[in-house]
Amino acid sequence: MSPDPKKPKKRAPFPSRNEILQFIQDSPGKAGKREIARAFQLDADQKRELKKLLRSLEQDGKLQKGRGRRYADPGTLPAVSVVRVSGVDTDGELLARPDAWEDETPEPTIYMAPEKRGRSALAIGDRVLAKLDKVGANIYEGRTIRRLSEAPALVLGIFEAVQGENRLRPIDRRAKSDFIIQTGDDLGARPGDLVRAEIKPGRKLGLRKAKIIERLHDPDGAQSISLIAIHDHDIPTQFTLEALKQADSAKAPTLKGRTDLRKIPLVTIDGADARDFDDAVWAEADPDPKNTGGWHLLVAIADVSWYVRPGDALDEAAYERGNSVYFPDRVVPMLPEALSNGWCSLNPREDRSCLAAHLWIDKDGALIRHEFVRGLMKSAARLTYGQAQAAADGNTDDLTGPLLETVIKPLYGAYEALAKARRSRGVLELDLPERRVLIGEDGSVAGIEQRARYDSHKLIEEFMITANVAAAETLEKLHQPCLYRIHDVPTQDKLESLRQFLDSIGLKLARGQTIKPQHFNNILKKAQDTPHQHLVNEVVLRSQAQAQYAPDNIGHFGLALRRYCHFTSPIRRYADLLVHRALIRGLKLGEGGLEDKPKDFADMGEHISNLERRAAQAERSAIDRFTAAFLADRIGTTFGGRINGVTRFGLFVTLDEIGGDGLLPIRSLPDDYYIHDEDRHELRGRSHRLRYRLGDAIEVRLAEADAITGGMILELMDAGAPAGPRKGKNKKASGKRKGKQPSKGRRRRS
Repeated sequence: MSPDPKKPKKRAPFPSRNEILQFIQDSPGKAGKREIARAFQLDADQKRELKKLLRSLEQDGKLQKGRGRRYADPGTLPAVSVVRVSGVDTDGELLARPDAWEDETPEPTIYMAPEKRGRSALAIGDRVLAKLDKVGANIYEGRTIRRLSEAPALVLGIFEAVQGENRLRPIDRRAKSDFIIQTGDDLGARPGDLVRAEIKPGRKLGLRKAKIIERLHDPDGAQSISLIAIHDHDIPTQFTLEALKQADSAKAPTLKGRTDLRKIPLVTIDGADARDFDDAVWAEADPDPKNTGGWHLLVAIADVSWYVRPGDALDEAAYERGNSVYFPDRVVPMLPEALSNGWCSLNPREDRSCLAAHLWIDKDGALIRHEFVRGLMKSAARLTYGQAQAAADGNTDDLTGPLLETVIKPLYGAYEALAKARRSRGVLELDLPERRVLIGEDGSVAGIEQRARYDSHKLIEEFMITANVAAAETLEKLHQPCLYRIHDVPTQDKLESLRQFLDSIGLKLARGQTIKPQHFNNILKKAQDTPHQHLVNEVVLRSQAQAQYAPDNIGHFGLALRRYCHFTSPIRRYADLLVHRALIRGLKLGEGGLEDKPKDFADMGEHISNLERRAAQAERSAIDRFTAAFLADRIGTTFGGRINGVTRFGLFVTLDEIGGDGLLPIRSLPDDYYIHDEDRHELRGRSHRLRYRLGDAIEVRLAEADAITGGMILELMDAGAPAGPRKGKNKKASGKRKGKQPSKGRRRRS
């Protein structure tokens, strides 16, 4: 019997996230969107839904897109990959790294097998096509198929003189040896210079040789630390001559086409070390009798779009950078100083152009209406967080005294309403302290402290969040493109891993329900003031997806918001500049709006998200180096700390006093064979059953602190004494390579 042509074809069921992931994982060949759609017999509408789901899985870090639009598990290396030999480990085994690694997950460790007889040994810098066998969690063994290119490779490091011999000391903490710089190859470098060098070919015994090809700066003491991070992460520092000329030619704004806001006493509230001021705030009790107890807020943001137009030299420079990068001793700005610290900085008592949001909230902090205007403002005062908080607490000074009743108290009144709305939404509340590096007048590290956290910080955050929500709502209403700030829900895999861990310490995260931030807050509250508090905060954080920029709105899970974008920092974030331009075009507020045919927002969102991650990595690496520099003269000092990372080769420990992170190698632990339990985030001794878990308090001694690499090596203290000395190696028991269960256990070599 032939099928009835009039009868609609039965629709295939749409696959679940897990089914798609399993298909990709099991697929021996190409696994792109077309192959997935064919395998699950999806129709045209389902293919569109599949595209959204695949993008969501990418944004969540569950998939990565490779060549030819092929999908794979994130962090997974192909069976045949191009790798570059990067160094040797403490046992003399050759290490390699992927030649191109753009994934957010930690870079895998690759141990290269010895070359076959008749082939010359691999050397640092060699680039090879290798067959990779996965032998553990994020650990591979590589065997050379063919050598693609030999050294020279480039290395970034510090030029030093060691016992009459010139050396290059690499800044990469994974590099295990220096390079010799021969006479004539030094390019006039002086000890302490940050240089880029080319590794010279040759395989003689001893240290490799290198030739300096670029001097990046002269010796500068502790000030060189930020420059190392800048060059290591390829952060642009120079603007084109055209961009500088354009910035220098900027002029004072006029009132033409703008709303005059200069009589409103807007104030900026920032950190004491802030270098630019791009947002100002003001509030009053709403005089509307229909909104009793409500508030009228004004959030004014620097009008960067007036000075930076689509496609001009400044726009190209800003897009190349994506954001400003902040270090303890300097800023690498997204825009030239003439704008970032000048016409686009809301300096007190100076006329400045702005894009301002009028926000009306009810007594419970709910946003009931909003209006955007292009204005001209004059900041009444530049306050610090400490000043504003002191004034609110009754300790005014000459600046805050006259502002207390008319400006500061209304701001805090509006904040109390917004805080009520925040609690009602159930925003994810993690307790994660932040380090602050104090720089002395001579550029050296004067101290490291935990950054203070006042209600004044929260006030500004809530005002900015409300303005950001209003911007996203306005763009949706106007049918304008919007680059949303999205934050997806945690994946089921991460949630299951979190549940298993919480079960092990007596806490429960319920199954079979739509997960919300409040569920995590309940767990955090139960862990508060217990020995597990730090541990639970860390593990909950690691279970979260990473926030990013995208034109397709999926909401912001952490803030419990249906729509959200970034509007409040166009001086330092290109995403905010795009939102300003879209608002200007949609509301017909004059020049500088989004062009008629803008670039693809999806591509721009991906580009900006990548640059944001680069900036965060550079800032963290600089903080690590400043911390190591500060502790360099405290070798041998004992510190209390907490385990913040558990790996098969040891423990990462955060020092309580300073906040810096150091590695406690497995060799420092009591002699045993250690099982690495990834789900429980612990190392467990097979014989003596000692356990070292994420979040555990631990006492350590500082053994090494290297300001160049930012690395610190710690030793375990036992009843006030460091662990016993190393007696030798047990190569057979190490289980590090060749299928010896490297992810399951490793013997402490004593």
